[in-house]
Amino acid sequence: MSLSIGIVGLPNVGKSTLFNALTKKSVEAANYPFCTIDPSVGVVPVPDERLYRLAEFSKTKRTIPAVVEFVDIAGLVAGASTGEGLGNKFLAHIREVDAIAQVVRIFDDSNIIHVGGKIDPLSDIEIINLELCLSDLQTVTKRIANLGRDIKKGDKDAVIEANILERISAGLEKGMLALRENLTDDERLLVKSLNLLTMKPMLYVLNKKGGGVNLDEIKDERFDRLVDYLKEVKATWVVVDARIEEELKDFEGEEKEAFRVELGGKDDGINDLIKESYNLLGLMTYFTTGIEETRAWTVKRGATAPEAGQAIHTDFKDKFIRAEIIHWDELLTAGSFAVAREKGLLRTEGKEYVVKDGDVIEFKI
Repeated sequence: MSLSIGIVGLPNVGKSTLFNALTKKSVEAANYPFCTIDPSVGVVPVPDERLYRLAEFSKTKRTIPAVVEFVDIAGLVAGASTGEGLGNKFLAHIREVDAIAQVVRIFDDSNIIHVGGKIDPLSDIEIINLELCLSDLQTVTKRIANLGRDIKKGDKDAVIEANILERISAGLEKGMLALRENLTDDERLLVKSLNLLTMKPMLYVLNKKGGGVNLDEIKDERFDRLVDYLKEVKATWVVVDARIEEELKDFEGEEKEAFRVELGGKDDGINDLIKESYNLLGLMTYFTTGIEETRAWTVKRGATAPEAGQAIHTDFKDKFIRAEIIHWDELLTAGSFAVAREKGLLRTEGKEYVVKDGDVIEFKI
């Protein structure tokens, strides 16, 4: 399953630095706006202790984690929706991803230019969100105009869609993301084809600087206003130190932790970011395990057993007969598949079974 998260934000807030830390893959991260023009893509493994405990249990030869795809998108500026700063191109890149990780700078450093001339994280969010809203407003307005012809012909579906879009339009004009509009699942489905930017799930990445002047650490009112806003809109956010993690990307274990302390960093926040991104996409993990391979497979929450089998091979859905399923911790507690079967922990499930996060599955086709 290939789903991606676009890393967005104003210039010089740490987007490419974060991307480097996430992917251990170098892209240019210079101290000036628009150094990144074409998006770079990196595939990042999802940290999951369950996978490695299962691999140890099976004495497996190969271990394959679930992954999240991150896309490094160049910085937006005020006026992007009208083409400022190559805005149209960047907005098109955002349209291609499934979710958004908006990087927000929460550190003061006079040596790193801020496009707005000052550090104000809430203002940065408002600028980005306004540009996304204005871009969507253009899309929605055009669609409403096109629906006018069908409405005149008495098309009831067109009337319903237009009413939904009018509600979204009113919110966008006030700077409210379409994601915050109180739509039913059916209403969201009706407007899905428009691929609205502000309908995409969004995660806020608060980027600090180890050893620097961080707004959260000095209890600055700018950080308080930011958190109040995030709570008000029920947003998900994580705090990271992108620069330290980018510098430490080639180190592992105790050596990495020692260098982090030396650089003034604490918890990196990167693992939290990856996990939250995975959740943001509505994904969960099931496992297959054996001597040859232990693997984490990615499926959408609510997937049935046949649908989950498609992650392994497209034929699994049509040829599905049944599946043997046990939760990962029950398997480890039992000590072996044989004991789990004797205790009735290893269940046989049919086509209607809804897979749960952490299931260990063997498909029968």
